[in-house]
Order: sequence, then C-alpha cells, then structure tokens
Amino acid sequence: MNRREFIRQGALAGVAAGLQTGSAAAQAGARRMTAGFAERDITPEIGMEQPGGYGKSFHQRFHDPCKVRAAVFDDGAKRVALVGVDALAVPRHLVEAARKEIQAGCGIAPEAVLIGASHSHSAGPVGMVQPGEYDHARELVRHLAYEKSSMAHAGYLERVRAQIVSAVCQADKARVEARCSFGSGEEDKAAYNRRFRMKNGLTYTHPGKGNPDIVGAAGPIDPEVGVVGAWDGDGRLLGCVVNYACHATTSPGGISANWIYYLEKTIRGVMGPEATVVFLAGACGDVTQVDNLSPYANPSGEQWARLVGGRVGAEAVKVLLSTYPGDFSPVDARTKVWRIERRIPSPERVRRCYELVKKDPKEVGVTEWTFAKEIVLLDALLAKEKSVEVEAQAVQIGPTVFLANQAEFFCQLGLDLKAGSRFPFTYPVELANGCVGYVPTEEALGEGGGGYETRLTSYSNLQASAGRQIVEAGLDLVARMKPGRAPEPPKAPPFKEPWSYGNVPPELS
Repeated sequence: MNRREFIRQGALAGVAAGLQTGSAAAQAGARRMTAGFAERDITPEIGMEQPGGYGKSFHQRFHDPCKVRAAVFDDGAKRVALVGVDALAVPRHLVEAARKEIQAGCGIAPEAVLIGASHSHSAGPVGMVQPGEYDHARELVRHLAYEKSSMAHAGYLERVRAQIVSAVCQADKARVEARCSFGSGEEDKAAYNRRFRMKNGLTYTHPGKGNPDIVGAAGPIDPEVGVVGAWDGDGRLLGCVVNYACHATTSPGGISANWIYYLEKTIRGVMGPEATVVFLAGACGDVTQVDNLSPYANPSGEQWARLVGGRVGAEAVKVLLSTYPGDFSPVDARTKVWRIERRIPSPERVRRCYELVKKDPKEVGVTEWTFAKEIVLLDALLAKEKSVEVEAQAVQIGPTVFLANQAEFFCQLGLDLKAGSRFPFTYPVELANGCVGYVPTEEALGEGGGGYETRLTSYSNLQASAGRQIVEAGLDLVARMKPGRAPEPPKAPPFKEPWSYGNVPPELS
C-alpha cells in the first residue's frame, strides 16, 4: 500500500466510524438523509466559438472535457440541487427552462435548484450575445451583435440545458444514505485582486507589472476554500462541493474546464476517481490568478491551471480529511426575484458611438471601436427593456448556506455577505441562475474608481446600487433560515489514568 492510499484509507476509517454513529442516530428515530451525484459531458466541438471576450474567437484544439456536475441533498423533508457548469455563464432563459424540466422530471422545486457557471474562459459557446437577442434592432446593430461579437450557439445551449436536467435527475435517482462534513481551509497564493489605486487618483485593472504609479490594491481577495463532503455508509466520498473565489482565466490551451480540471484531478487523486467534484465560483469579479505585484513573468497557461487547481484542490483535500461527517439537516432553499435599472449612456455618447462603429477598427483604435460597439448594443437593449430581472438565492445544507447571484460579483460584496450571515459557513456563488455582467461596489463606480469592470457595456450595465441590493436581498433570505449544527466527532471517554507505557521518568541505566 503506497502512502497516498494509506492516508486515504485512514481517512475513510474515520469517516466510517462517524457514519456508524450517524446510523445509530438514524435508528433512534432521525430522518433518513440521502445524497447523490452525477456528471454529464458538455465538451464543445473544435471550431465552435470560445466566449469570454467582446469579439469572436474560435476553438482550435482540445485540452480536457467540459462537464455539468450535480449534487442532490435530501434531509427527509426537502431536496435541493447544486449544479456546477464548466461554462463562462448560464443564461437566464436556459436556467428557467432547465428548472422547469427538473421539476417535471424528478420533482425538485425550481427555487431549490442552484445552477452556477465556473466562468471558464476556455469552455463552450454560451454567450455573450444570445440567439435572437437583437432581432428587434436595425441592420447595423444586428451585424455588430451577430457578426462582430461573441455569440452563443443555439444548438450548444440546448445541449447544455438537456445535460443539466439529465445530471440533476440522475443525481436524484442515485441518492443513497449519506452523512456530510463541513469545513473550510485557506489558499492565499492562487488568487489576487486585479484592481489597483494609481497615483493619478483613479483605479486601473491590470495596470502592468512594475508600474511605478501603483499605490496599492483597490480591493481584497477571499482565500477561503469552502467544502461540503458527502460520504456513503462505507465511509467513501460520494462527492463534494467546493467554493473558491478566482476567475477561471488560466486557459491551459484549447477547450478546457480551465483550472477546475486540475481541482478535480487533485481531489480525485487522493479521495478516489469515483468522487464527483461540484465547483461553485465565489465572488471574484475583480479577482484572478494574475499577481500584478510580482516581479516575475507570468507562467504558461498550463502551469497556471495546474498551480491554481492544484493548490485549491489540495486545500479542499485537507478539509475533507479533517472534518467529521454527520447530520446535514435542515435542507432549505429560498429565492427573491426583482428588477434593477440599467445605467443609461448620454444621447451624445450614443450618437458618437454610432459614428465610430461605422469606421474601420484600425482607424479609430480597436479598444475605442470595441467599446463604442458595446454602447450601440446597449442602446438597442435599452429600447427593449430598461431594467433587468435579478435573482438572489439561498440554498442551505445544515450549517452551510450558498448565497447565489447572477453577477460577476466584486469580492468585497461577497465578504459583506459572509460578514452579515449567522451561518457557520457562508459561501457566495456568482454567475448563478443567469448572468447580469460585472457588479462592482459603489466605491468602484464613484470618484477615484474606474477600471475595466466599471465600463458601461451591453454586458455590464446595472445601476451603482446593484451590489448593495443583492447583498441585502441575500442577507434577508438568510435571516429567515435556521443554521444546522456542524457535526462533531464523539467526545473522548472520561480520564482514568495515563498510559502505562509512558508514565515513567527517564531511565539512564
């Protein structure tokens, strides 16, 4: 038996002991708790669009598969589903359709289904522009949207929806009696805030390594690695849910789940290849793997993906090996849906941008042309609707609550959710149940703010108070929930006497 297998078997022995204790509790009248996991393939085809930018880019090679991974938890009274999708985002219309089919297929209520995107920039064509989104607009706008912008593939969207439904229904069908462990670790060398205050009084995104005008970071990181593990009656890990705040922009080369691929490989390498790893992205709208203060050149995409996925995965393994499984009741879910107004560009700016997009990008500059295009597209969206539907969701598994929203949510806002929650474990989940683009703090949109995330585009355009509204909505949902107790191992028996082999003075002869 090698060392890794020895560690794994030792961990399983401890888990099995905990499950036996849990079984005794079940025999004493506790509700039967079950959990199930499943995964499905959603790897795009070579030649499909690679989303993540404002223009078109196409996949030319394959690195690793993209997946839908689902977990279903049932405390005997209610079921919830957590779904992680290797995708840049999950459009709202796709989520609503999938939830409806899941309810019809296995009876899980729509508000109890959380569907989160990993924000992989190396996955399939789910955005940015949706099929038919600009059919109402003039010919120039349709050309800019469909021919000059990153666009979702209708057939691929249908495949993703079907695989989400299939994964959740299979996970529900695969449920077995289980106990859950809860805990968190810390990984502070894999993610960095990408926004910096500058000497000119503004804030820049990725100002460049060695830039002498950098004053300091404009925002925090969240190093917490949140982990929920589910274990069967033999003490084997059925699967786990991992939450961490870092953009999936390592891009190892070709179609890929990004660093989440190496997160999965690391956990499975210790806990077993059968374990399903559901990843839910934390609040990382301004957090990536790029260390702008490092004096060294950035590693290759492959090295970066291994570094982030390996380090986060290793921390998740440490949590799984250290936490004790037990009762995971109550299971609960709540949502709030409302509308938030969009920011509106001035008529003069819109007019100027229409003129710019009629010119060659090389003539006006690619960056200037790109964001002029975005204002033109936003103007067309505003003609259809001036506000956006937004959902906040709280999904509880015992002492843990996942607080989901549709934004690329600034890290500070995620920390605000954690600070205001009374749960032992609170994990924000961004880009879940839809996509409303970047939602910065009000400070970032105020005097001295700025940076890429604050640009007004067809993708990111909610009013400045959006982040505060989403935090308040999430905390309101949490306030109506009662946290479960985190499982603890049995107490040691009462002390009787020291170990007879060891209670002796030093012997020199």
